[in-house]
Amino acid sequence: MSDHSKKYKLDKTAFQAMSVEEADSHYISWKNKSYKERLEAGCYLVQQFYGITAQTPLDKTVFTKRKHTYG
Repeated sequence: MSDHSKKYKLDKTAFQAMSVEEADSHYISWKNKSYKERLEAGCYLVQQFYGITAQTPLDKTVFTKRKHTYG
């Protein structure tokens, strides 16, 4: 997702309080974007927040698997 870093930029210092009307207009602008654009932006923000890169290893010890017995 290195292409997305050129598309989006997260400024962690720029947060502001906004009125309900401002928040509604912001919501509408994102609602008008395609599902793919919203998903890409969300994935990018999660990566930025947690510091994930393409080289970040997946911790496979967190999940377990088991076989279900039927009958």
